[in-house]
Amino acid sequence: MTGEPARVRQMWHLLEPLHAVLYYAPEAFEEAAALGYDTTVRWASYFAWRAAPLGAADAREVVRTFHSFAPAMVGGYVPDGWATAAPDVVLAARLRAVDRAYRALFGDRVEGAEFAEAAELARRAAEAAGPGVPGDLGVAKAPGATGGLGVAKDPGALSGLGPANSALPWPDAPHLALWHAATVLREHRGDGHIAALAEAGLDPVEALVSFAAVGAAAPEVFASRGWSAAEWGAARQRLRERGLLAADGTATDAGRELRTKVELRTDEEAAAPWRALGEPGRERLAQLLGEPWLEVIGSGLLPSENTLGIGKV
Repeated sequence: MTGEPARVRQMWHLLEPLHAVLYYAPEAFEEAAALGYDTTVRWASYFAWRAAPLGAADAREVVRTFHSFAPAMVGGYVPDGWATAAPDVVLAARLRAVDRAYRALFGDRVEGAEFAEAAELARRAAEAAGPGVPGDLGVAKAPGATGGLGVAKDPGALSGLGPANSALPWPDAPHLALWHAATVLREHRGDGHIAALAEAGLDPVEALVSFAAVGAAAPEVFASRGWSAAEWGAARQRLRERGLLAADGTATDAGRELRTKVELRTDEEAAAPWRALGEPGRERLAQLLGEPWLEVIGSGLLPSENTLGIGKV
């Protein structure tokens, strides 16, 4: 991958770990426990942290906007999680969690000039993402793919995690503004990715099966999304019938071509903020993010293999 798509993807790779510390840092689990969430498993706090910008969303809305999670899994945490803590309380706690996690990772440098400059550049890009959802966030539901909480294709859907995070107030502290910008940009990208998957005719479980088939991660890694063996197997069969999957579960040439188109379309949908920032600004931000990126990766907080396929596709 070369040219603009490669530059857009580079920025995602640099920003994603800075966002994702929220879901893995011990400080975040401590804040979640203080709210009353069960932290013996990761998912109670994950769904709360990530869905809070949507307000007191029900399971259908979270299934739609998160896209890759099985409805049965989502229903185990949403909407009951809002009885533990209201979304506005969760939003305040997640900023405390990020503040503590960043200070643990980066120390006094969060008060320094480089973090402030990175935050200013990232905010300029994030503000250019705008309030709307790129493409179509609707999802075409294959028969039997998503069960009782399945999501029907909705071409008029104009809500997503990108706009929901964009609508939140900007934190004053530069390191928190940097994290918020990273969050807006990654969720904006995610909304575009969902649109690209819908355009390719891939429902949520098919998206995961086809991604595993091109080597993005082992199928076992995608088990974290809660799909049953029967649902996974049915999706494999549907993809085989379309000529996208071989009998051994790997992608055919057509399957690889389709996934390449999805990734390219995702990069195209995510490009507008970086065009607005301009090439000098993007390059300077990439330079500023290099050291924090290395420190997050080197911290051991994040899993070495992930469902996003970073470093693989």
